[in-house]
Amino acid sequence: MTASAIFQKRERIVSRKLMDELFGGDHSHAVVAFPLKAVYLVKEHLDEQVSVEVLISVSKKHFKHAVDRNRVKRQVREAYRKQKQLLADRVGDGMMVAVAFIWMSNQHISSAEVDSRVKHILMRIAKKIGNE
Repeated sequence: MTASAIFQKRERIVSRKLMDELFGGDHSHAVVAFPLKAVYLVKEHLDEQVSVEVLISVSKKHFKHAVDRNRVKRQVREAYRKQKQLLADRVGDGMMVAVAFIWMSNQHISSAEVDSRVKHILMRIAKKIGNE
């Protein structure tokens, strides 16, 4: 397994400031591929940051049991881990992208379908970043 195929802890969004900027800022954008919605923000890269940081959210409103929420988060995390190079290769030097994946459905879907939706979202974000 190559190092790039690992979803490392430092690739996760943990900064409350970055979360507030991502969800409350005027510069963030959204992409939807139901049942996933991705909110992303392109900003300047700091020295200690990786080029892409990710947050995965599954609401208690959609899945009451933690085991169901954790299953969906695991599916999205795995799909992102396999496809992350689609976006990471397009991020320019001095830039970073923060992406929040939000689950919007009450239904479970297959891992293959989650993979295709995450890939679709990452390709759309990469295309929009390339146009900026």
